[in-house]
Amino acid sequence: MADIKDPENTIIVELKDGPVHIELLPDVAPGHCERMKELARAGAYDGVVFHRVIDGFMAQTGDVEHGKEGGNTSRAGTGGSDKPDLKAEFSGVPHDRGTLGAARSANPDSANSQFFINFGDNHFLNRQYTVYGRVIEGMDHVDKIARGEPPANPDKMISVKVAADA
Repeated sequence: MADIKDPENTIIVELKDGPVHIELLPDVAPGHCERMKELARAGAYDGVVFHRVIDGFMAQTGDVEHGKEGGNTSRAGTGGSDKPDLKAEFSGVPHDRGTLGAARSANPDSANSQFFINFGDNHFLNRQYTVYGRVIEGMDHVDKIARGEPPANPDKMISVKVAADA
C-alpha cells in the first residue's frame, strides 16, 4: 500500500486494473464520509457496477440496491441503500479531476449511496453536488472504466474497504 496518511478516512476501491485510493474529506462533508465508510464496512459496495460512465465527464456507481453484479442491473442508478438520504453538504471544494461527488436526484438532500468520480474538471457542478473525497492514487485505473449509459459490459467495484480495516 502507498503511504496512507489517514487510514480511517481513506477508501480503497479494487477495480479490475488495480486499486484506487480515495482520501475522504470529513471536515468538508462529514455525513457523506461517514455513510461511505459505513457502507464499505458492511460490504454493501462490493460487486456494484458502474452504471453511468460518460467519457470526459464522470463514472457513476454505488447503487447498492439495484447495482450488484449478478442481479438485475437494468435498474442500476435508481436505488440507494436502506439508510436515510443525506442532507446536502455543498462546499467551496471544486469538482476537479479525481474528486468524488455525491449523486442525487433533483432534490439537493437526496444523496444516499451513489457517487461519481470526475474524469475532468467539472466546475459547472460546483456548489450543486457534495464533494467528499478525491482520488490520491489509481486514477489511471478509473480512466479505464468501460463507458456507456449504461455500459454494455459494465465494470464493477470488486471490493471497497476502509484502509484502516484493510
